[in-house]
Amino acid sequence: MLSVDMENKENGSVGVKNSVENGRPPDPADWAVMDVVNYFRTAGFEEQASAFQEQEIDGKSLLLMTRNDVLTGLQLKLGPALKIYEYHVKPLQSKHLKNNSS
Repeated sequence: MLSVDMENKENGSVGVKNSVENGRPPDPADWAVMDVVNYFRTAGFEEQASAFQEQEIDGKSLLLMTRNDVLTGLQLKLGPALKIYEYHVKPLQSKHLKNNSS
């Protein structure tokens, strides 16, 4: 059984808590392409998730993405692209840096 803790945000975005129960490693750097795709599908970006698969974005690539990469490189509509970067990519990057700095 998949355990996903979802919380609606004011802007309509959905936050997803990562854990071993949802089938992905806890550290995004260890995610395969399908882990990234499934993360965004679970977060409510079903249509946009395929762009990550088409561009072969795995966890390491996801953590290296800039705002410009998300807004232009994935060829997504601006609204969803902004939400994906601000509410998902950026927090994942910050969490990863925090967890891996001594």
